[in-house]
Amino acid sequence: MELSKKMASIAYHALDSKKGEDIQVIDISEISVLADYFIIANGTSNSQVQALVDNVEEELAKEGFILKQREGYGLGTWALLDYGDIIVHVFDKENRLFYDLERIWKDGKMISAGELED
Repeated sequence: MELSKKMASIAYHALDSKKGEDIQVIDISEISVLADYFIIANGTSNSQVQALVDNVEEELAKEGFILKQREGYGLGTWALLDYGDIIVHVFDKENRLFYDLERIWKDGKMISAGELED
């Protein structure tokens, strides 16, 4: 779990450094086998969504973490990055409201940025 927490922290900071909006980290380790953390953010434009995704990939790669699967990137309206232990979702505002992943995963524990640093 410590490794996945480190990954979540790197992803959070990568999104934050590119001005990702409303970044949420949800600990789903006790309710799902999919991953330990979901990280959800949105951008203000298609190009920002892609820049956010690019930065997450770049920062996690620097630390040796390998992307298992990427979906939706070419659209610029949403993207999913699956690293196994963490899953990063980046949306434009409209699609974030539509998919409402926070509601779907409401049984998970919301994690603050400060808790990622513990």
